[in-house]
Amino acid sequence: MDTNPGTPLPADTRGNTAPEKSSCSPSDRVPDEPVPPGLPDVSSSMTLEQIIDMTGEFVHLNELIMLHIESAGGFAGADAYFRTVQPLLDLLEVEIRVRCRTGITQQEMKRIVHEWIDEEIGLCRNSGSE
Repeated sequence: MDTNPGTPLPADTRGNTAPEKSSCSPSDRVPDEPVPPGLPDVSSSMTLEQIIDMTGEFVHLNELIMLHIESAGGFAGADAYFRTVQPLLDLLEVEIRVRCRTGITQQEMKRIVHEWIDEEIGLCRNSGSE
């Protein structure tokens, strides 16, 4: 992510034992048609950070994070940042796990991430206008 200056995606600092990788294991995958020849399978063993980097959704995700930080009244210090950001990253990881399937392409993964971020931005903006 060196090519995108700005807020890095944080590691999980809460000390929990949640899995670190955002990947599909065979039991998580929904059966689907095989990947056509020449298209990469992006579902196996990728971290959330790798998925965000690969899909090019870092700036879009950062927009969502900044909206949440603004709605929380800003923050002071790393602990407040992680309390604001980590739940968003956890929700995104769940969304990817739920929608992940064998043979998912990079473009399909981008669509999943992009749609989830757009939906969350909409929810954040709507809750702030009430």
